[in-house]
Amino acid sequence: MYQIVSKKELNPTVIQMEIFAPLVAKKALAGQFVILRVDEDGERIPLTVAGYDRERGNVTVIFQTVGGTTMRLQQKKVGEYIADFTGPLGNPTHTQGFKKVCVVGGGVGCAIALPVARALCEQGAEVTSIIGFRNKDLVILEEEFKACSKNFYMMTDDGSYGREGNVCLPLRELLEGGEQFDEVITIGPLIMMKFVCMETKKYGVKTIASMNPIMIDGTGMCGCCRLTVGGEMKFACVDGPEFNGHEIDFDEAITRTRAYADFEKRERESACNLFKKEVR
Repeated sequence: MYQIVSKKELNPTVIQMEIFAPLVAKKALAGQFVILRVDEDGERIPLTVAGYDRERGNVTVIFQTVGGTTMRLQQKKVGEYIADFTGPLGNPTHTQGFKKVCVVGGGVGCAIALPVARALCEQGAEVTSIIGFRNKDLVILEEEFKACSKNFYMMTDDGSYGREGNVCLPLRELLEGGEQFDEVITIGPLIMMKFVCMETKKYGVKTIASMNPIMIDGTGMCGCCRLTVGGEMKFACVDGPEFNGHEIDFDEAITRTRAYADFEKRERESACNLFKKEVR
């Protein structure tokens, strides 16, 4: 059992938790993920490592309450326990040897992008961060990004905070202006990453996309997280989660992600009904 040592609401639907998991904290690196179960009868879900404290033995995860399992996790209180917390899994982000890198994050994907930006900064790279949200109420981790970025751009779809527009707008302006990045790393909704990669491909800028498809075991056995990259089948859990963004078949990935939408809706409604009964 793994104890929840802290819990913080970053916005109305996004929660940050620290979990006491010393063996995971000892090995975790930016870009890797864990698979957890809230209880012994629960499903397995992947969450990216958003931070770690090796001395205290804590691992930070950030998640959005969108389905039945994340709703159950959100109901957990500090001091309570979750059943399983396995990791670190996947390959860490390559952060060494870069001089200038642009990190592009969207929505809750910014929770994954932040430890990458921090790791790059710690390695001496000049980091430009572009993060985007639908509106001001959904903004998370702004100050944390500013702390590890030489250049920082905040975008909102409706213009309620920062600059109006999507993350491709400042990225396009930088590239058109002659900015030279060793690499662009993008993390967020699939459709956002698709268009970021389309933009950078025009300028021949190497681009890495962090993929978070449907996943069960996290060891390459189930095959649920398969993607087509460069015309070949890859598994996000063992071959990734990061891939050459210019080689990913994003349309296929988007279609596969939608395959269980109805099931997820039923699980969410079931969880909501359960919580209503408990409140009564």
